[in-house]
Amino acid sequence: MSNLTVITHPLVQHKLTLMRRKDASSNSFRRLLGELSQLMAYEVTRDMPLSPVQIETPLETMTGQMIDGKKLVLVSILRAGNGFLDGMLNVVPGARVGHIGLYRDPATLQAVEYYFKMPAGIDERDTIVVDPMLATGNSAVACMARLKQLKPRSIKFVCLLAVPEGIARLQQAHPDVSIFTAAIDRELNDHGYILPGLGDAGDRIFGTK
Repeated sequence: MSNLTVITHPLVQHKLTLMRRKDASSNSFRRLLGELSQLMAYEVTRDMPLSPVQIETPLETMTGQMIDGKKLVLVSILRAGNGFLDGMLNVVPGARVGHIGLYRDPATLQAVEYYFKMPAGIDERDTIVVDPMLATGNSAVACMARLKQLKPRSIKFVCLLAVPEGIARLQQAHPDVSIFTAAIDRELNDHGYILPGLGDAGDRIFGTK
């Protein structure tokens, strides 16, 4: 099964609770998501490889360690995934960015692709897929299948909230994909929304209904 990491840092949990409140404004929701995504990025990138680099300090020459951000691709599942990007890019500004557009058919709850654009040379890069919710898992599964056609070096999936059925669906379809989340909520309702959840993340980010 996929490695599953629940990021329980107090700052992550505090900001997530503020985001869940139904009276949080779109402005507040976006700001908190940016802050929270930066905090989660530290955990998600913990195992990024380092390379020795010779530098000059004010006093002498030394060998330091640096990551190659250009070897990382952040993949946003449109549209709500874009709320994660700025925070992640603040931590790894050299990362490339890809987008995949998926919408959920309201009748079948299946993911339908409408857009796909990735950086070149992705077979030499590690990828981190971002989407606020892992609900039915259908969008995440479809994204991973599409992304794997380009043979990236590795894939991680990062979300704010997940439910057991979504985790199981993604793990069953893509056991090699590591999953990172800030919380595992109770269940899905009849319309495929997470309970207790935080509502529709895209609507709350962009102020739409």
